[in-house]
Order: sequence, then structure tokens, then C-alpha cells
Amino acid sequence: QVLEIKASLSLAKTWHALQLQQAKAQMNNMVPKKQFEQLQNSLREEQRKTQQLQENLHWQAEQACRQLIRTQEEHKRLLQTAVEQAEGLEHNLRSVEAVLAEKAAQLKDAQVQLSRNKLLIEDLHEENRGFAMALQAAELNQKSTEEKNQLLKEQASALRQLIGKITPASLS
Repeated sequence: QVLEIKASLSLAKTWHALQLQQAKAQMNNMVPKKQFEQLQNSLREEQRKTQQLQENLHWQAEQACRQLIRTQEEHKRLLQTAVEQAEGLEHNLRSVEAVLAEKAAQLKDAQVQLSRNKLLIEDLHEENRGFAMALQAAELNQKSTEEKNQLLKEQASALRQLIGKITPASLS
């Protein structure tokens, strides 16, 4: 029994020594209370900073979101304005095209009329040439007639003179 007790005691001592060694090893691995408090304070400070950063990040995200919404609304407004301007320009373009088409038709009609007038002018020139030739012929005829008339007048005058000479002689 004594041997058993001694063996048990020896085993208990060994066990106790092992636990003591483990406890010492754990204590060596443990941080002193002052350092623990400093670490705890540092942790709280970092948690506070993290909380501030999260709040700041959240605020910045909200600001960015608001700015994005404002930018999107501005882009929508600008796009709407651009669409309205494009529609106005398209309407103006259609109006100008209609006016141009009308003017082109008027110019085409004017060109057709000019072509007709040109042909009429050419016909008139031809007629004028004919009239000029007829006038020239008429002037020649008139000159010839005037010359014949002059000759007849001279002959009539000569006859009158002759009759004037003959008549007093025949009366005497």
C-alpha cells in the first residue's frame, strides 16, 4: 500500500509539475495587465476611428449618390433639351427643304419660260431680219418711186412749160 501511495504521490507530483510548467508557459505567453489595458485602449481607439471612417465613408457614399442623381438628372435634362433642339432642327430642315423644293420648281418653270422666250426672241430676230430686208426693199422701192416721181415731176414741169409755150402760140 505504501508503494502504491508512493507511486500515486510520485505520479501526482509529476502531474502537478507538468501542470505548473504548463501554467508557467501560459503565463509567459500572457500579456501583462498594463500592456493588456494599453492594447485594450488602442483597440477601442482603433474601433472609434473605424466607426468614424465608416460614418465618413457612409456620408461620402450618400454625397456621391446625391451627386450622381443630380448628374443623371442634369444629363436627362440636357438630353431632353438636345432632343428638342434636334426635333426643332429637323422641323426647320423639313421646312427649308420644302421651300427649296418650291424654289427649285419655280426656277425650273422660269428656266422653261426662259427657253421659250429665247426661242421667241430667235423667231423675232428672224422676223426682224425679214422685216429689215422688206424695209430695205421698200426703201429701195420708195427711192425708186421717188426718183420716178421726181422724173415725172420734171417731165410734168417740162410739159407745163411746153404747154405754156405752145398755148400762147396757139392762141395767137
